Amino acid sequence: MLIGGGHAHLGVLADWVRRGAPEARTTLISPHRYTRYSGMIPGTVAGEYDDEHGSIDLVALTRRAGVELILDRCAAIDPEQRRIATGNGRSVGFDICSIDVGGVGRAKTVLGMDPRIVDVRPIGSFLARLTEWQSITRDIPRHIVVAGGGAGGVELAFALRRRFAGGNARITLVAGRAGLLDNLGRRTTVLARRELARQDILSIEEDARIEASALTAGGRSIEPVDLIVASLGAAAPRWPKESGLAVDNDGYIAVDRYQRSLSHPHILAAGDVAARQDRRVPRSGVHAVHTGPVLAANLRCLVAGTGGLRSYRPRPASLYLLSTGSGKAIASYGPFAVQGRWAAALKRWIDRRWVTSFAKPTDPV
Repeated sequence: MLIGGGHAHLGVLADWVRRGAPEARTTLISPHRYTRYSGMIPGTVAGEYDDEHGSIDLVALTRRAGVELILDRCAAIDPEQRRIATGNGRSVGFDICSIDVGGVGRAKTVLGMDPRIVDVRPIGSFLARLTEWQSITRDIPRHIVVAGGGAGGVELAFALRRRFAGGNARITLVAGRAGLLDNLGRRTTVLARRELARQDILSIEEDARIEASALTAGGRSIEPVDLIVASLGAAAPRWPKESGLAVDNDGYIAVDRYQRSLSHPHILAAGDVAARQDRRVPRSGVHAVHTGPVLAANLRCLVAGTGGLRSYRPRPASLYLLSTGSGKAIASYGPFAVQGRWAAALKRWIDRRWVTSFAKPTDPV
């Protein structure tokens, strides 16, 4: 049983297309036919890609992999009785289960309630909700605020600058007290700050909050604001904890080095919903993608009843390519960072190649 069509499970399905599925009936439960690749969302917002370019068709992919697809969401799991309860009231049994549902939005918890907020989470519907906001308001926004100073927030600030360039919208990035790109190297932060200033995007390294119906940063109002895009990372859904799975202090499924649940080793988890307990692995698309082949191998071992489980060992540094929406990108690798058009071209090549690999999963990934 596979729950969720996240990046790690895409890797599992592609592995099974190439090498053949394990000798077991496999079902994927996902609420959406199409999975959106998060790495291409800023480019789509900026108009570099059409909406469909970053989508992966789960119907076609599961058919090639010999996997049954149930278009529904997981509402609860009974780890003892080994059953899944879906949102439509269906009960599905399993022997071995892997969970990769992604996280949920944190905007309401971090910022507060406000109708101007469009949360990036869930990623699959973000572009539709942004388009819906535009169709409802119809007015060209005068001031857009992006809340969140991680790679996603920075890329979206640049993308929104390009999307609304014709209307001269003012863009503000509220990065939070943790600072701009706090998980990347200092050189990357320097280049990002320089590019933000060049594009006249104000960066505020204070926490954002809705207070008395006004958006504040560090306790000071930054109104008037027309749109608030929340790129604050993923929170854990409630149902894993409520279902009795072992979770960490933040509610993420606690897993070991093999991605197995600490409380129920017949259940695996990866991506934004999981938290390794033996080491820190950042929640990012890069690590979710790299976890996929390991997850596929471990599911094969569990089905076959053999040993030899694999551990996902993150590299000392990962390559991040941050699009600036101006035809250039910032390439970041550990303490090193450079900016140029070649980096943007590399990012487009990598992103398109990854998405295309699922349209033709027999090709090398």
